[in-house]
Amino acid sequence: MTQPSSPSPTATYRLQLQPDFPFAAAERAVPHLAELGVSHLHLSPVLESVPGSTHGYDVVDHTAVRAELGGERGLRQLAATARAHGLGLVVDLVPNHMAVPQPAGLNGPLWEVLRDGPASPYARWFDIDWDGGHDGRLLLPVLGGPLGDELPHFVVAAGDGVLRYHDHAFPLRPGTEELPLPRLLASQWYRLAWWRLARSELNYRRFFTISELIGVRVEDPEVFDATHGTVLRLVRDGVIDGLRIDHPDGLVDPGGYLARLHEGTGGRWTVVEKILTGDERLPASWACAGTTGYDALRHIDGLFVCPQGSGRLFSHYRDFVTPLADEGGDWEETVRRAAYEVVTHDLAAEVERLVRTAARISGRAPRPGDHAPWALRQALRELLVRLPVYRPYAADATRAATDAAMLGRAATGARGAFRVPEEARAVDLIHDLALGRCPDEPDGDGGHGDTPDAADRADRADFAARFAQTASALHAKSVEDTAFYRYPVLLSACEVGGDPGEPALGPDAFHAYCARVQRDWPTTGTVLSTHDTKRSADVRARIAVLSECPDRWRDVLGSMAEAAVCGVGSGVDGAGPADPMVSWLAWQTAFGLGAPAGGAGAERVAPAVLKAAREAGLRTSWTEPRADYEEAVTEFVHSGPCGPLGAPLAALDAELAPFVRANVLGAALLHLTMPGVPDLYQGSERLHTALVDPDNRAPARFRPELLAELDGGAAPLDLSAEKLRLTATALRLRRRRPEWFGAAASYEPVRAEGPAADHCVAFCRSGRVVTVLTRLSLRLVETGGWWDTGLRLPPGGPWRELLTGREVPGGALVGLSELLADAPVALFAAE
Repeated sequence: MTQPSSPSPTATYRLQLQPDFPFAAAERAVPHLAELGVSHLHLSPVLESVPGSTHGYDVVDHTAVRAELGGERGLRQLAATARAHGLGLVVDLVPNHMAVPQPAGLNGPLWEVLRDGPASPYARWFDIDWDGGHDGRLLLPVLGGPLGDELPHFVVAAGDGVLRYHDHAFPLRPGTEELPLPRLLASQWYRLAWWRLARSELNYRRFFTISELIGVRVEDPEVFDATHGTVLRLVRDGVIDGLRIDHPDGLVDPGGYLARLHEGTGGRWTVVEKILTGDERLPASWACAGTTGYDALRHIDGLFVCPQGSGRLFSHYRDFVTPLADEGGDWEETVRRAAYEVVTHDLAAEVERLVRTAARISGRAPRPGDHAPWALRQALRELLVRLPVYRPYAADATRAATDAAMLGRAATGARGAFRVPEEARAVDLIHDLALGRCPDEPDGDGGHGDTPDAADRADRADFAARFAQTASALHAKSVEDTAFYRYPVLLSACEVGGDPGEPALGPDAFHAYCARVQRDWPTTGTVLSTHDTKRSADVRARIAVLSECPDRWRDVLGSMAEAAVCGVGSGVDGAGPADPMVSWLAWQTAFGLGAPAGGAGAERVAPAVLKAAREAGLRTSWTEPRADYEEAVTEFVHSGPCGPLGAPLAALDAELAPFVRANVLGAALLHLTMPGVPDLYQGSERLHTALVDPDNRAPARFRPELLAELDGGAAPLDLSAEKLRLTATALRLRRRRPEWFGAAASYEPVRAEGPAADHCVAFCRSGRVVTVLTRLSLRLVETGGWWDTGLRLPPGGPWRELLTGREVPGGALVGLSELLADAPVALFAAE
């Protein structure tokens, strides 16, 4: 952990900037957000990006603030208004990649590389393998069909030195303007190709599998300075107070990058979008305040999942869907199959680059392994699919032992995939190179008996970095973007950082996590909803209740008999007559959204369900869409979950409303009072039901008049207002008493006493704040309520409940049926 040089935020508020919500719109929201109680606005990327972009992660110019948002003048005006209201700015930074825009000239550095090739001073900016085939040219997979079919669509503007293809424009290599078209194309520093060639022929690093985003080499100090100069200047000028770093796992050396950034910012508060899995820990050497908070999301959500009920829900899902083990019937097998598909198909080009590098290294060794390319390829695939985390960190000494053990276990499994033991030695080579070791040198010191030459050192460093980067892309694409959509048992568990195979976590796990965070990363970020979550926190809170009543969910679907299942028509090859998996997913999605019957709900649910089906890739996909299947799914959503057949959902919704309320308010209060800095996503201070993007990226809408009414003493009339009151109360407490929640604060569990103690989660911050909430409230009611279960408040006090004004003496044992008589949550303070 690195403590920031300036005060950490007490809470941040994420705004998704876009042409329909520019800096001026954010400025108008400042008075309301200041009144809400946050300390900083958290802005999506602000640098120049592709025109019309609704997210800003497709940067084209690091030297300019985005004109469509209001430019640097607009950003400075926003910062000044925020400062006048006591707020600072945190900005999202994208170091990993830039856009390959349309036309390419929007990205000036890339344009020069396309024109001048590896001799361009900008060639060092981009992660291009000029030796990776294509006669030393950069592959640009932008054509709608094979090159021969697309030739009639090329236009040469010789006077401008530009080659045009529909809306694309590319620079011509000087001196080639007058050549016949075939020779002209062959003479460029780039090779224009059919878009389908990207997966196997690409020779530049990209963001995951998105060829429109090219990797940037920020590990090069010159590139770092050029791409960070504007942001660092704005930091020095006091316009920007903190940073969120997007996708650090795409970088060659995240730790080295963060150290350089820490120096450049003077140690401003910085969090990184690092997604931790299982028991993984953030590298202690990283110069940052912590993660953006998906690990907190996992621990909060897990509290509201019933372990027994989720198991029974899986049984009902299995009966309804009858999935194969590796197509949603078993979580681990589903992940493994998805990983094989992605590493073999979608990341074929990345794997081939690693194969070429490993072959060169092996060929230089004093005892060459005679590893055939197929053996190296298989060894790579088998190792990669067995990594339980996003990536190893070969250059980080604090992770060396952990990563060596992890890769050792993966290597043991990978060797078993080879029929001939001697050929399995390829696994040993890949294992050593992934750890940054020389072959046959377990300690990693020295070379192959002699000092390795510069080319060998460069290849080994390149391999270790590329292996880690490919591992990160594989995990994201196979787990988040594939397996999550093939295993829709409980959709609330299919979230970034989540574990659908083990969705439930108990109070002890939550308390242990919070104690560790307070000790190691006390100013880390925490989140519940983001621009990347597949479902907002309140949608997940609704769905989680189903883990407490799995039989009722079964009965709702059973009451509709065959109408509960989407019939996909006979025209879909191999699809069969029905798709119960997408049907299960559609019904849960509609329930989670609380979608009313009619067009409004269907217009949001149908695109989300179609996106899920494409990501799953079992019946349709992004690259091979099946029109009749997708039409059938859309019609099913309109007529079923969001149509006349959806009446049972409305009845279930009414029945479960009190328990949804407990989940919504409980998760919100945990997020706002646990260790770390809470980041609120736009609109989530109220009831916020949103699905996967683009549904969750609509321009922000605010209700300042509602907050004013509540501040004036009006009682909340619905759950949305109740959540707003709770949120404002907790945020204002954090801002008024930052020392109770910050780096010097403390965290202590407060244990309930009695037969229903596991249904209560409570903790004390710095001896001054006590959070109390109800978990698994439906099961609590079904087992008779709180009975004589009580909670002993810490000594001191008196303790005042901030939502009701009620006072309780310190040390008093209070029955939870009395303590939580009016609401499923309580927030006490001793001021």
